[in-house]
Amino acid sequence: MPQQVTRLGIAFAVLAIVFVAVRQTLVPDTFGDAGHYRAAAVDSIEAQPLKYAGHEACTMCHRPIADKRSASNHSGVSCEVCHGPAAEHVAAPGNVRPRAPRERGFCPLCHGYNASRPSGFPQIDPVAHNPTVPCMTCHDPHAPEPPVIPGECRACHGQIASTKAVSHHAVLPCLTCHDAPEEHKATPRAVRPGKPSSRDFCGGCHAEGADSPPHIPGVDMATHGEDYLCWQCHYPHHPEAE
Repeated sequence: MPQQVTRLGIAFAVLAIVFVAVRQTLVPDTFGDAGHYRAAAVDSIEAQPLKYAGHEACTMCHRPIADKRSASNHSGVSCEVCHGPAAEHVAAPGNVRPRAPRERGFCPLCHGYNASRPSGFPQIDPVAHNPTVPCMTCHDPHAPEPPVIPGECRACHGQIASTKAVSHHAVLPCLTCHDAPEEHKATPRAVRPGKPSSRDFCGGCHAEGADSPPHIPGVDMATHGEDYLCWQCHYPHHPEAE
């Protein structure tokens, strides 16, 4: 047998021994007993002390505040999201007080402008929006509806507004294409704005022969894009042709 084969066999044997030794040393005893994880981890987690009480426990003592929150835009936000773990407070309410964040930097953790947040989620620029003023001065955190209904779409649709501002549609008011009732500004989830649903809407400006200024591109709606909807190829808020 060639020496190379013998040496290779020895190397594989050593690696196998090292692998078995390391596995016996590092792999927990209960690993694999109930799947590809350490089964005893369930017992370890169960033994940890409880830190969160759940919003039901808060409601037992704070019913008026809980009712106000459940009827507001914060209805889906649990009490302990803002006030922190409350199990110790529930156990000894006179001795342990939960935190009540009042600093200005807390609310922008969710409501500071971030392009990754969904369209319509209320966002502000913390530098420009009432600088240095604590959010609670104008907004009740348990019923955070704005004291003044926003007059512009940018208040909630900052990303879309910023995109449209650098496009050929920059001068078009949002209501040119969207049917947005006034109720949408006060209750955006309950009253949704309307959107165009047919090619004819875009053709009102972009069809050949349309009553539009000469600098607006015109196309033959019968042949251009065939049966596709315009926004399947052109993003309406930044409609430059590809």
